Parts: sequence; C-alpha cells; structure tokens
Amino acid sequence: MTEPSVFTRILNGEIPSEIIAETEHAFAIRDIAPQAPVHLLVIPKTQDYRNVAELAAGDPALLAELVGLASSLAAEHAEGDFRLVFNTGPDAGQTVFHVHAHVLAGGLPESSVGG
Repeated sequence: MTEPSVFTRILNGEIPSEIIAETEHAFAIRDIAPQAPVHLLVIPKTQDYRNVAELAAGDPALLAELVGLASSLAAEHAEGDFRLVFNTGPDAGQTVFHVHAHVLAGGLPESSVGG
C-alpha cells in the first residue's frame, strides 16, 4: 500500500491546513510557499493519479471538476483571471506526486510556481 501523500494527510486532518473550498471529489488549500498574491492548490481527494497526464487518461471528469473548482476560486479570490499550472515530473518542478493544480492570480511574476 502506498504511503498517504501530504495532501491526503491534510484531507484526513493529520496535517493542519485550512480547506478553503471542497466538492465531492476535490478540495482546495492555500499554497504554503506562494508564488503570486493568490496561490491556491486544487487537489483531487483520491491519490490514484500522480500527475495531470495520468488524471486526464484515467478520469477526465475529475480533471474537469478540478478546472471548474479552480475557476470558481479565481472568481472568489481574484477577479476571475488566473493561471492554472500542473507540474508533471521532478524536472518540471513537481515535488508532491499526488496530482494537483496551482491556481495563480493577482500580479504574477514572469516565472513562478514550484511544487
């Protein structure tokens, strides 16, 4: 059995974090190392998918749910404009291998996002 990811541990209440939005299959938290004035993470509740390519192939409806939640969060926390980033693989900056989307908004620097 695979060890629970940090995101699963947050969802289970083992690691403290404020869940700022939740759907049946996803939740959102603030990034602990923000790269923009608004930097949120949208995460599926399942850790079955390591990256967005696996998620797109395995559950496109869940991917659509993540994008929809990201859009709602951008409308609530920014003015609706946002960048959605999925890091896929260590050479692309992925450090947690439980697929998640970075929602960035509000005066983005030229180069941003890790994780």
